Amino acid sequence: MEVHPSQDEPTGVKTIVSFYSNYLWNRFSTFLPSSDSKFLGQISNLFRQTARVSSSRRRHYIHLPLPSYTPESSLVVKESSVVYDVLEDIMEHIFVKLHSVEKNLQFWQSRAEGSNYRKLYFMIFERGPRAFVDGTVQLVQQCVVEGPSMQHLCQSASAYISERLAVLTTLRRVLATLLAEVYMEVDRCGKELVKDPEKSFPSLLVTINGLFSNLEASIGHLHAIRRTNSSVDGSYSFPLLFERLPEVNQEGSQWTECEIADAINLVNKNIQKLDSYLSLIVAKHQKPKKVTQYWIRYTCGAVGLSVCSMWLLRHSRLMGSPDIDNWICEAKDSAISFFNEHVEQPLLLIRDDLFETFRKRHKGVMEIEELQLTANSLHRMLMAFSEQTKGQKFPENASDQEMLEIVMARYEKELVNPIQNLLSGELARALLIQVQKLKLDIETAMLELDQILKANEINFAILAALPAFFLSLMLLMLVRAWFKQDTKAVGRGRIARCQRRLLLVEVEKRILQYQSFVDQGLEKESQCMFGLVLYSLDCLFHAVKRHAKETGEWQCLRQDIIDLGQPSLQTTYKLVVTSRMARVYECLLPSLKQP
Repeated sequence: MEVHPSQDEPTGVKTIVSFYSNYLWNRFSTFLPSSDSKFLGQISNLFRQTARVSSSRRRHYIHLPLPSYTPESSLVVKESSVVYDVLEDIMEHIFVKLHSVEKNLQFWQSRAEGSNYRKLYFMIFERGPRAFVDGTVQLVQQCVVEGPSMQHLCQSASAYISERLAVLTTLRRVLATLLAEVYMEVDRCGKELVKDPEKSFPSLLVTINGLFSNLEASIGHLHAIRRTNSSVDGSYSFPLLFERLPEVNQEGSQWTECEIADAINLVNKNIQKLDSYLSLIVAKHQKPKKVTQYWIRYTCGAVGLSVCSMWLLRHSRLMGSPDIDNWICEAKDSAISFFNEHVEQPLLLIRDDLFETFRKRHKGVMEIEELQLTANSLHRMLMAFSEQTKGQKFPENASDQEMLEIVMARYEKELVNPIQNLLSGELARALLIQVQKLKLDIETAMLELDQILKANEINFAILAALPAFFLSLMLLMLVRAWFKQDTKAVGRGRIARCQRRLLLVEVEKRILQYQSFVDQGLEKESQCMFGLVLYSLDCLFHAVKRHAKETGEWQCLRQDIIDLGQPSLQTTYKLVVTSRMARVYECLLPSLKQP
């Protein structure tokens, strides 16, 4: 039997479709600008989702010169518009790339300042195995053709380094100029950005678009000026071409929110293009990696580790050898013995000597009572012999020395006939008296030695503990060096403190150079130097941040750093600020310990 569809089914389907279509439209319409929405209110989420997904994890750079900057006011600006986000994103990318360029530029400058033999060593031994083989072959060929002269190889090394210096110097100049232009533009229109971003932000976007155009003209054609015999691997795959803002009414009515959203997306795309282009160029001119520079050491270490592994495998249980187990047991016993002899026993002796001194003083190898008995016995023997020899009575307090002289005089006479006097004379008695005197001298010496040992018992215990003490001291120094991380400006040690002071000196020098260029009317050079001042301030900002927070100086020190970046402040005032920073703030004071 044929079943006809119910008339209620189409109605129910239409109801469900209408419900979900209205729901999806309502959700989609929340992302569209409405007629009563505030300026930039709806596009902030769009920009944050596309350009600043990881803004919560980003590194904070030196603050923009917005008027009356405080953390609270910055939060208000961020929540009300995306002006701060756009500028902060631009500053972040510029600082990141400028730091990368500066790091590689310092490496090549250090190589350029080295001697010819240092450059030759770098070309052969610090550029990897392939460069080692090529450099060795070239060196042998050069020696065969032109003799032992290495002038050609040194010239090629200088050209190799100078090419990278030229490109990286150009990149640093244009990036520093861009940083200074953005910073000065924000400083110029900062009040309007905070008070009325609806009117000032479009003009700022137009200015930023012009800055990108200038940047494109400065470095967009680096690939065209590349040398024909360049040592740079590969080629620049694409020129730098930024997108342009559309023709909008810049002087008439205000921009619509859609036009502002398009302009922000365009700025974001240009930033990504700049980032990709600079990453490519810096990667082709960057310094060799640590693995490449020290590949010989790593290779020798790997070979040594392989040989050691094979040797250990040969003496392990896997090969049926008990050598490693025996060595472990011996090492364990040696460690326990070392601990007992140089740690535990010396500490116990020191404790006993400190807390049980008087209880142990009467115990020794030789006591005073035994010595007194021997002395009294010798005195009686001397008196009896002297009275018998002289035939007179001696007093009880007679000197042992006088009576000993009588014994020795009699002893000398008896030695004239030693055999006869040994049997019937006084020779044997004189010998026994001398033996008793020798016993007394030995006991006296033993008593004095025992007293010396008791007096220096704690010293001997300390000497026994010295090996363990020095071992502990070495471990403590290693842990301290690791904890301080004393190789960079953010560390805690004397070298890190010196690096922070050098950063402050660099800021002061660049401020003076900037003022010199301004006085000479060199606009481009002054803008570039001001950008380098901002970069040095950013490095100082992050070098002192943690230490200043620990000492409670961060609020004042941060404000001083921000003041040094203000273009409108006089150079004399900035120099006063740098001098005060070097004298007042604890994290910038010189180290108390001298090298």
